[in-house]
Amino acid sequence: MTAQIHSFPPSPAITVETLPLAARFSLRLRPEHREEAKAALGLPLPDRIGRTATEGARRALCLGPDEWQIDAPEAEADAIRRALPRGLAHALVEVTDREVTFRLQGPAVLDLLAVGIARDVSRMEVGRGTRTVFDGVQAVLVREAEDRFTLAVWRSFSPHVEELLQRGAREIALGL
Repeated sequence: MTAQIHSFPPSPAITVETLPLAARFSLRLRPEHREEAKAALGLPLPDRIGRTATEGARRALCLGPDEWQIDAPEAEADAIRRALPRGLAHALVEVTDREVTFRLQGPAVLDLLAVGIARDVSRMEVGRGTRTVFDGVQAVLVREAEDRFTLAVWRSFSPHVEELLQRGAREIALGL
């Protein structure tokens, strides 16, 4: 599946891209079992909230003291489902179909995020992620580069968020 690229209207200042589905899991695990999970998943689990770790195409984002979001290519979903040993106390829930992820990039990306997020995201370091709220909608925001973020929202709210992104991008392109 290829990504759908939308730019509202075409503008070098902002690109909004709806990313194709990738495998996404919610992992709950006692922090003292992180090393065992790391060995099984082949992916470090960060020990601080908001930190990310990558190994190959897999990424782990620490969302809480005992909670991680695991993202991976769709082809790796079965391997992740089977990776953690049965004797390890954990909860691994696949949430792939629950969310839609937008990639937002360009020199005006911070202005676009300000349309729906009240916090100052310019202070987020590259490689950091956080739960946040985008115009009343729970979201997970990750800063991938200085001018590139991903914003994941529940599928049922994605039309609302996409409309706000369209409107915001249009206003920014028009200089409003």
